Amino acid sequence: MTVRVVVEADGGARGNPGPAGWGALVRDPASGEVLVERSEAIGTATNNVAEYGGLIAGLQAAADLGASEVEVRMDSKLVIEQMAGRWKIRHPGLRPLAAQAAALLHRFDRVSWQWVPRERNRDADRLANQAMDAAGPGAAGNGGAPPKSAGGSAGAVAGRPPAGPRPRGGWEPPGGPPTRLVLVRHGATERTEQRRYAGRADIPLSPAGEEQAEVVARRVAQLVPELAAVVTSPLSRCTATAAAIAAAAGAVARAAAGAKAGAEAGDPPVVVEPDLVECDLGQWEGRTFDEIRARWPEQLDAWLTTATAAPPGGESLQQLAKRVRRVGASLREAYPDLPVVVVSHVWPLKVMLRDALAAGDAFLHRLVLSPAGISLVDSYPEGVVAVRTVNDTSHLPR
Repeated sequence: MTVRVVVEADGGARGNPGPAGWGALVRDPASGEVLVERSEAIGTATNNVAEYGGLIAGLQAAADLGASEVEVRMDSKLVIEQMAGRWKIRHPGLRPLAAQAAALLHRFDRVSWQWVPRERNRDADRLANQAMDAAGPGAAGNGGAPPKSAGGSAGAVAGRPPAGPRPRGGWEPPGGPPTRLVLVRHGATERTEQRRYAGRADIPLSPAGEEQAEVVARRVAQLVPELAAVVTSPLSRCTATAAAIAAAAGAVARAAAGAKAGAEAGDPPVVVEPDLVECDLGQWEGRTFDEIRARWPEQLDAWLTTATAAPPGGESLQQLAKRVRRVGASLREAYPDLPVVVVSHVWPLKVMLRDALAAGDAFLHRLVLSPAGISLVDSYPEGVVAVRTVNDTSHLPR
């Protein structure tokens, strides 16, 4: 008899690495009934280790139920693409975890892989967040190990987080080439000039913003002429800035290569990444700070003091940080020693810089990122992070 189930899994770390946990559930595909839920705090680990932990737990739960066909749904594009065989597993620390998950696949007749947006993975996300709450300071964990396979001995569990790169307490001379993230805020819009929150509204570049996009594109092409990719938020103010950067980088690369070679050279690819979209500011979008203060004083105070508070109808900075960290991890995995431009908005870029500097939540409200400003962050294979530049606007007219 064919037994079909859906496995939904997720994992996360607050700090990447930081207090981590995973969640997984098995669902009946016909009725939607949840057949089993599992979650666990795993101490200090990275997002990717926690996500693989959720996947392994979900597959094990499906096997325990006697499933023969499994559809796996996760909002981790990295894990889905790696397990489906479309992306290479470059990080040595994730290979044993992928191997443990792959070993469970032999328990089923058929397994399919589906990436889903975060909002369609809410139940697994809830379980993972409950586990992360339990993995906070002083919480017991298992040192980042994903779940053990049923019947396996402790020594056979490929599930201890591999001894891969570990973040260090301070900067040390690195031994290998970095993934360089060139963080660029989009050019100005009418709302920027009016000092209004744009949020997720698709506001195009203003004439001044278009000029800024061209100027920052030339500057980026000078800084890193051989770009691997330009990764951008889906909103038009970012995609227009990204297109200008890709065109400028391509022109510089062709000029450097010479006419003959340049005829065959193209612009670096522009990759749209939905999770780089601006923070959802809900009812605050389109309003000024003073208007928000007058109408929602208590909610604004909460938002300014804790990353767990959200604007009315919007998204908290903690929720934003989870998706942004996944983007950063995916980029470091996909481009382990190459320069990549990230074109995004104020809040996603602030989160990236906060994490790179190992700063607290208060940093998010103290950092200023100007339209068309550039920040540089290098991530080395050993786990060393070097922040080279923050909000450079020297290329812009005064």
